Amino acid sequence: MSCEVVALYFARSAELAGVRSEIISVPQQLTSLQLWEEIVKRHPRLAAIQDQVVFAVRQEYVLLGDQLLVLQSGDEVAIIPPISGG
Repeated sequence: MSCEVVALYFARSAELAGVRSEIISVPQQLTSLQLWEEIVKRHPRLAAIQDQVVFAVRQEYVLLGDQLLVLQSGDEVAIIPPISGG
């Protein structure tokens, strides 16, 4: 079963994807790594930041890996690259 979620791209991820937000259809249950792979299929240039990116799903941080996500239509998935500053 799939659902439509809102993908939000920030900073470098927005530059690489070429969009700041979009609605994507993904499986309702998948790991955070599988979700990342679904997003990279749409925007292959994002693969360049895979080792540095963090997700926020429903405003909670999620690392890429085997953590199971259960998504609902309308959920927000933020793609957050490393942010430097000081």
